[in-house]
Amino acid sequence: MRAWRITKNIIRLLVVNVLFLFLFAVIASNAFILEYKQRIVVKPEPVQTAIVFGAGMVDEAEMSQLQRERVQKGIDLYRAGVVKELLMTGDDGAMRGSEVQAMKKMAVDAGVPADVISVDPHGYNTYASCYRAVHEFNIDQAILVSHEFHLPRILYMCQTFGLPSVGVAAKEGNYTIHTKWWSMEGREMLARLKGWWQVSVTHPEPKMYIK
Repeated sequence: MRAWRITKNIIRLLVVNVLFLFLFAVIASNAFILEYKQRIVVKPEPVQTAIVFGAGMVDEAEMSQLQRERVQKGIDLYRAGVVKELLMTGDDGAMRGSEVQAMKKMAVDAGVPADVISVDPHGYNTYASCYRAVHEFNIDQAILVSHEFHLPRILYMCQTFGLPSVGVAAKEGNYTIHTKWWSMEGREMLARLKGWWQVSVTHPEPKMYIK
């Protein structure tokens, strides 16, 4: 009985230590990555390319509100002459509805010429999108388009891969408090830890999925 009590106390201590280390890692990685908020701008200098990050489909035909807002910001940058090209990066439908084709269609329907729009159909996550922008599309400078809660992680990853960039935030619509905190900003806290781990420790090769 005494041995079991000692074992139980050791297990409890280990669990507490693991939870403490995890909490410390979340706080430290978020503090580090949030420093990149300094590179979010309102009026960016003109560059060749804006990279617009996907944000999910409601179904096969309808984009999420977040994704529409990001594409609209990309359209606005093109219309203002700030960029000459758009790169839509997201899912090709292998994991969800085809984000990139829906994004391109929205931009073309808004008057952006199809020949200035590229798509990265294998941007299944932020890490893959940033990696492929540098290694597959050979982009050497860019404006990164997403929402403010997402931009510090994008900026951290893309700049770590050697892509000089600034971020421009898409206009946010009206979301409920619950949705905004947990589904976006709350989830992002854990995503920053994962992003730091990928870039600094594991260096995974982005996966290719076959539809």
